[in-house]
Amino acid sequence: MQARSRTLTHEERQEVWRRFKQGQSRRAIGRALGRHGSSIGDLIGLRGGVAPVPARRASWTLTLSDRETISRGLAVGSPYRQIAMQLGRPTSTVSREVARHGGRCAYRATLADERAWASASRPKPCKLSRSPALQQWVAQGLEQRWSPTQIAAESKRAYPEQPELHVSHETIYRTLFIQGRGALRKELAEHLRGRRPSRRARRAPLVPTGRGQIKDAVSIRERPAEAEDRAVPGHWEGDLLCGAYNSQVATLVERASRYVMLVKVAGKDTESVVTALAATIRTLPDALKRSLTWDRGMEMAAHAKFTVATDVQVYFCDPHSPWQRGSNENTNGLLRQYLPREADLSTLTQEDLNAIADEMNGRPRQTLGWLSPNAKLSEMLR
Repeated sequence: MQARSRTLTHEERQEVWRRFKQGQSRRAIGRALGRHGSSIGDLIGLRGGVAPVPARRASWTLTLSDRETISRGLAVGSPYRQIAMQLGRPTSTVSREVARHGGRCAYRATLADERAWASASRPKPCKLSRSPALQQWVAQGLEQRWSPTQIAAESKRAYPEQPELHVSHETIYRTLFIQGRGALRKELAEHLRGRRPSRRARRAPLVPTGRGQIKDAVSIRERPAEAEDRAVPGHWEGDLLCGAYNSQVATLVERASRYVMLVKVAGKDTESVVTALAATIRTLPDALKRSLTWDRGMEMAAHAKFTVATDVQVYFCDPHSPWQRGSNENTNGLLRQYLPREADLSTLTQEDLNAIADEMNGRPRQTLGWLSPNAKLSEMLR
């Protein structure tokens, strides 16, 4: 189909957002509507991937069907009174409508309807643009790499008696993504976890690939019940976080408190990983050395050696079941803000990794009732 160059109609824009929410690409949406993918991308990019709230008309306003009736009446030379009778409207409504959109000779129903939608749009200034103090407070939180959800929760905790200084996480996201609001600098979006200046449509999750076989692996199904309910600290989840040039960092997350430790490893081979992890675990108090849950990666093939060195039993997830170590998966996603895939992680020292872990452990977490992992772990060890 030949792509058209005229402006997208109101109905076409609605269809664009409907398809975008379904996860269709800009190019696919363009093909479906007979448009260039770039024009679809421009529409989505202008709003940072945030779909507008559907506009609604009052019941008494003219519809596109009404305007088409007016256009047909004008085409055959009908007087305004006769057209108004067909619509069940006052004659003045028809005369004003025609005068507003070009007069008898130039009136076009579709164009008039588009203009009516545009003129009816009266966006209310966002809360951040109306409050410089709140705007500055949110910007400072983003610069400290707090998520919008954390900032929103902290605004309610810090200013319980000042609702004018409360802000929702969605308001922060929309203000960052829709730059027309002008309340937050575009550069602040770089401090978000994903560092994207635009919201993306949800996509189907990728199917994980198969992993090697671990000899004498103990299944997660044999893990103690106390690890499941997170009532007792000392049960850890672990994984390797990969970067550029085949570099890796080992991540450990304590299940009850979400306390994270980052471990520098010399390589992905099991000897390097197990040696580095064992050295780290041995520094912990006995109360925090209960179990370690890992996926099926061959970097933990020497798990028996790790258990002998630390007295910590290793349990392995079922194949293709990363959700069984969900705390670690979630934390790895947060760590990508500091350790992006394109970065050479081998250049980082253990001191660099400790500083990142300290910052992560000082952040309030929604899953902990907005306590930080540091505070939660201290509470559980008292």
